[in-house]
Amino acid sequence: MTRLAGVPEGIVDRVSALIDEHREPLVALSHALHADPELGGEEVRAAQRVSALLSGAGFEREPTPADLPTAFCFRKGDAPMVVAICVEYDALPGMGHACGHNVNAAAAVGAALALGPLAETLDVSVKVLGTPAEETFGGKASLIDSGHFDDVALAMMAHASNHDAVGGRSLALCRWDVTFTGAPAHAAAAPDRGVNALDALVIAQTAIALARQQLPPGSVVSTITTEGGSAVNVIPERARAAFEMRSPSIDGLRVIQRRVRACLEAGALATGCTMALTRVGNDFADLRQDTSLATSYRHAMAVRGRTVEMSDAAVASTDMGNVSHVVPAIHPLLGYEVGDATPHTAAFADHGTSPSADAAILDGAFGLALAAARAALDPAERARLTRDAADRAGEGERR
Repeated sequence: MTRLAGVPEGIVDRVSALIDEHREPLVALSHALHADPELGGEEVRAAQRVSALLSGAGFEREPTPADLPTAFCFRKGDAPMVVAICVEYDALPGMGHACGHNVNAAAAVGAALALGPLAETLDVSVKVLGTPAEETFGGKASLIDSGHFDDVALAMMAHASNHDAVGGRSLALCRWDVTFTGAPAHAAAAPDRGVNALDALVIAQTAIALARQQLPPGSVVSTITTEGGSAVNVIPERARAAFEMRSPSIDGLRVIQRRVRACLEAGALATGCTMALTRVGNDFADLRQDTSLATSYRHAMAVRGRTVEMSDAAVASTDMGNVSHVVPAIHPLLGYEVGDATPHTAAFADHGTSPSADAAILDGAFGLALAAARAALDPAERARLTRDAADRAGEGERR
């Protein structure tokens, strides 16, 4: 085994051996999730499969919020330095695991199974959080609100991709559903008695289109009309639309939200309609990966023969961004062969159980486990991470 600076060879060898020991159940987990995809918030069987593996390995279950029935929390060890490993397992409608969350889950569980037996040696607690609905409402943000990250010193997971990279950012994200309500009337016989909800939506969309020039750089506002009337000869009583907003930062997202809301209110004011806004899921913050942990992951993956790019490119959006704002975290991309396929396509899902994907599970588990081990064994890193965690735990108690 190639030497990894800062980690005794015995630890490196032991992590590698533990991952090899669990190769069969980890690959089986990935394949089972892939064959049985479940949507966000409905991942009952996926959570059961992961929970069975962790329970069988001696992890003890802890409570999770009742309103997150497919979340879970398992722990091994009782040291104050808590390593959180986030497990994703939701799929996409109509195309299954087209984002590779079956690979994400298996790699995360593999890291937990490698760290668990070393918890006492490394003087850490290993906390495994089942984080549902990354593709929809963002279970990680809900688990932050419930205090499940208050005692955490560092958090990690790996995400399926067509290449290896760490350090990248993500875009802050939110989604709103909006309904304008007016009054129906015959469009020819009594149009003056109607209040046109579709007009309100058109005005709002036009105002948003004009506002785009003044939004912060990198802003994205997407919208679709989901209801715009039922008959051409009836003034539309109701109009509905979905709005998605993204920004390079959570602060930029707040600016976009204020401007878009003003445009929506303008549509209602101009037409005399009422406007109802529903936030869909949690707002996602931008991802900020911890440089030290990212470097450790990169060095660990080199031991497995992988070259991991250090990148600050922004890629899509994830609720791991919310975690990274409260806990030092990494969210590396874990590459395997997918041909020309891109995420969120059926073609990408087709590669999710290939030999290359199976190998990525084991390599990713190794990289995550060794990054955590290196942080635990470095006195300066340990002091930094545990000090911040103690501060957060104190804030959580005061709440």
